[in-house]
Amino acid sequence: MSIYLSLGVILFCLTHLYPVIFRANRQAIIGKIGENPYKGIYSLSILLSLALIIFGWRSSDSLYLFDTPEWGRGATSILMYLALFLFMSAKAQNNVKRVIRHPQLCSILLWGIAHLLSNGESRSLVLFGIFALWAPVMMFVLNRRDGAWQKPNSSPIINDLKTGGIALIVYAVLVFGHSYFTGVSLGTQ
Repeated sequence: MSIYLSLGVILFCLTHLYPVIFRANRQAIIGKIGENPYKGIYSLSILLSLALIIFGWRSSDSLYLFDTPEWGRGATSILMYLALFLFMSAKAQNNVKRVIRHPQLCSILLWGIAHLLSNGESRSLVLFGIFALWAPVMMFVLNRRDGAWQKPNSSPIINDLKTGGIALIVYAVLVFGHSYFTGVSLGTQ
């Protein structure tokens, strides 16, 4: 398994956690170098982490670790649609945010769990496992930082249906293009 994959995932997670946990340090850095240079360094760090993840995934020799359940692929399909719906709901004006405080992080948790139900090799455990652990940690840290949850006002149900329809289209594109986007065919995971 590639060290680059592990480094990329860890860098991605820490880059997102640092400004939430160490707000005072973040502000001190911004005070010294300015907000735009800080945002540039932050963005470069995220891009570097994604490049390491992609390179590490594609270059790693993966070791078989565990058997996935027979129902794993079916569950993965359902969970992935839900993950996409939640991911898109994070920025959409809909009612999901009245029920789920962090829909985007919940989507990452579902994405990780879904993929672990279909993949029992080492690189999947590193990528999907670490993200599935990171998402609830991030939710906890954000909840502590932000205090009591202020639920948004309700939205027309049509907004939820639009988000669901868009998620379905994206889901179809990802299913049919999975091997192109990830280098892994859905039939051979």
